[in-house]
Amino acid sequence: MLTTHAIETVVRSALDEDAPWGDLTSEMLIPADAVATAQLVAREAGVFSGGAVFAAAFRLVDARITVHLHVADGTAFAAGDLLAEASGPARGILTAERIGLNFVQRMSGIATLTAQYVAETEGTSARIVDTRKTTPGLRAVERQAVRDGGGHNHRFSLSDAVMAKDNHLAVLSADGTDLTDALLAVRARLSHTTHFEVEVDTLEQIEPVLAAGIDTIMLDNFDAEALREGVRQVAGRAIVEASGGVSLQTVRRIAESGVDVISVGALTHSVRSLDLGLDVVILPEAVFPE
Repeated sequence: MLTTHAIETVVRSALDEDAPWGDLTSEMLIPADAVATAQLVAREAGVFSGGAVFAAAFRLVDARITVHLHVADGTAFAAGDLLAEASGPARGILTAERIGLNFVQRMSGIATLTAQYVAETEGTSARIVDTRKTTPGLRAVERQAVRDGGGHNHRFSLSDAVMAKDNHLAVLSADGTDLTDALLAVRARLSHTTHFEVEVDTLEQIEPVLAAGIDTIMLDNFDAEALREGVRQVAGRAIVEASGGVSLQTVRRIAESGVDVISVGALTHSVRSLDLGLDVVILPEAVFPE
């Protein structure tokens, strides 16, 4: 999903925002032929994500910069570990450093948090997935970070699947439309390859929804006891997704209810960027004009 085109699109946009007419400081202070190395070092433990995005920030500023990744995406690391190095023209390194660091810090933060949720559900059949609550323009990179943390992705966009949520159902019910009939009409128009999911917020909605032959039923803001009852009612007739009220403190109880999927908006909408440092070191062979 995270293609070279997607990476270059988001990185070019970030670079254009940060240095629309060049890096005035580096151009004024740093000789054109100076070279340096920037070392990416962990200041806290976590799970690495964003290596290709980090490298692209330097490559797109100056193709002569080489980036060596010491750890692969999805790898756990400790505080003090050397994660990557960028070497080449110093001006380019100084111009790209903040953008490269911003991306890898955020992506590693998402991967680290995702890994914590995955660890909490170990031994259950539940899979941790993200939501569309992503930073506008950064969905592809943020969802890659979720995968690097051991999680899975929900639908990528509104175009990927039919997902009838509470507001959709409220509009339908306003004119007295029967829920099952409305959903059956949708199913009749859908391609057999298109996934159909419906959100419910009461146990009483489960049977009318299942009667339409939907693929996934989302139990929204159900407590653990209600989730168990919902799973019992569904009885394998659809994938069961739990959403709402999910935290590191509650996710284990939710997973033990027997649901198949747990969607966690917090993976992307309220994550903390990981503390990583990028220190520039002048190489012994650096060349400065006399």
